[in-house]
Amino acid sequence: MFFNSLDFAIFLPLVFICYWFIFNNNLKQQNLFLLIASYIFYGWWDYRFLSLIIISTAVDFFVGLKLDDKKNDDIRRRLLYLSLLVNLGFLAYFKYYNFFIDNFVSTFQFFGYNLDSSSLNIILPVGISFYTFQTLSYTIDIYNKKLKPTKNLIEFASFVTFFPQLVAGPIERAKNLLPQFNQKRIFDYLIAKDGMKQILWGLFKKIVIADNCAIFVNEIFGRSNDMTGSTLFIGAIFFAFQIYGDFSGYSDIAIGTAKLFGFKLMRNFSFPYFSRDIAEFWRRWHISLSSWFKDYLYIPLGGSKGGIIMKIRNTIIVFVVSGFWHGANWTYIFWGGLNALYFIPLLILNKNRENLNIVSHNRNIPTIKEFSQILLTFIMTIFAWIFFRADSVTHAMNYINGIFSISFFSFPTIFPIKLIFSLLIFILIEWLGRRDDYTISKLSFIKNKYLRILFIYILLLSIYFFGNFSSNIEFIYFQF
Repeated sequence: MFFNSLDFAIFLPLVFICYWFIFNNNLKQQNLFLLIASYIFYGWWDYRFLSLIIISTAVDFFVGLKLDDKKNDDIRRRLLYLSLLVNLGFLAYFKYYNFFIDNFVSTFQFFGYNLDSSSLNIILPVGISFYTFQTLSYTIDIYNKKLKPTKNLIEFASFVTFFPQLVAGPIERAKNLLPQFNQKRIFDYLIAKDGMKQILWGLFKKIVIADNCAIFVNEIFGRSNDMTGSTLFIGAIFFAFQIYGDFSGYSDIAIGTAKLFGFKLMRNFSFPYFSRDIAEFWRRWHISLSSWFKDYLYIPLGGSKGGIIMKIRNTIIVFVVSGFWHGANWTYIFWGGLNALYFIPLLILNKNRENLNIVSHNRNIPTIKEFSQILLTFIMTIFAWIFFRADSVTHAMNYINGIFSISFFSFPTIFPIKLIFSLLIFILIEWLGRRDDYTISKLSFIKNKYLRILFIYILLLSIYFFGNFSSNIEFIYFQF
């Protein structure tokens, strides 16, 4: 079920009404109802894959209980391995089986050996990478004695399958989200109003920004050999805004929807395209995944405690694994590797934690230095996104070569004025709202109360008149 679908537009109000008006006085019934609603939400796509979530939930629930009960280190280690085997086993089979088989065969063919093999027609379950990491963090935290397990299966299952963030995050930690299922929720009009506002902004980013960019991105990347360098560069810029509007839009809708039910999810984006270096970008982009890799991969590898060689090694591993997490294609690995190359000079010069606060926090206009830093970081990010979007590494390299051709100095053959104007307005609004949790949370850049109300109506009208409703384009991160 997509957030931008008619199905969800019917589903959400029904769940909201039942949750607050029928089960309002019983916490256990609310949790059970949310669990059933979440199963319906996920099963709407393909009910067969509910079995994977149920198995993963059952294994990690009982492993968590046993980890807390057993004192023997060997037994506890085996229990952790069981959780890792089940969760990563599902992920490896459904997401990476064909990738490894195809590359194994290709390697032998390179040395002159022909192997008979066939790829399986494996359907990738929606959101498997997200809920796998969410459940793994639970068992790892219990193993490291940072968390006590819950003894309530319904609460735990509801935590794993909570429908607002089930298929594309944020990747929640048990220590943040799980206790909220054990606390009485009281409807708060102001929080619900804020949630609706965040949902609206998320839909605007998805339907007006991302989906309109997608039309031209698909055309330009699909016929990149026929495009001028300037057009290819425009296409790369459009994709940068497509993936940002698409994914941060999903996160806004997820967080806003959770607020309607009395839950607080972690922030997943913090205006990443206003970053002054790549390190800052990765502190502001897909925060839940970046922090997950930091806590469960970078730090266990040694983090920043060792010498510079160890820091570089750990950084490369994290970025490459992060790329591979996104998809079973060498393009994602190259994307991760390229970001590591961007990051390493900052690490060596010990400048990776220079820009911790939002840019121009006390000013409305950036300095020339800040603007130059933002522009350079954005251009670097754009070229990395080309690998993310391309069909293959060869496609990405040809695309980049096409940009650096003499035709770069020609006028783009595709130059949609309306979309470019929309993006400029969007950037301006994001800039003005960059100090808040999400862009329009306070609308502090609009002083007049009635103008703030008018702004909300303009957003609604913009979605209606300028939104792309033609093909119900799914969220990009659903494939991960």
